Amino acid sequence: MLSRLLAAAALVAPLLLAQTAMAREAWSAPSAKETTKEQTAKEQTAKEQTAKEPSVAQSAARERQKKCGAEWRALSATEKAAQGPNWPQYYSKCVKRLKEQKA
Repeated sequence: MLSRLLAAAALVAPLLLAQTAMAREAWSAPSAKETTKEQTAKEQTAKEQTAKEPSVAQSAARERQKKCGAEWRALSATEKAAQGPNWPQYYSKCVKRLKEQKA
């Protein structure tokens, strides 16, 4: 009986030692969430530093969109119906008109 008890203890002892060693590593290492948050923060700062300025064409398109949007919001319901049934059609006509005016 004593030999069985010693055999069982011999089998269990390495498992207990391995478990305590793993617990120590878990306490000393940063958690996966902390590591992920740090990586995400680093990636965001890197993207902010490498952000490009919009091109001339992109800036012009953005200005046209803002002008057309302001005009669209200023129109009444009856004027909107006359200009086009909804925003995409109105925007298309507005952009063509603004491009012709510039040229």
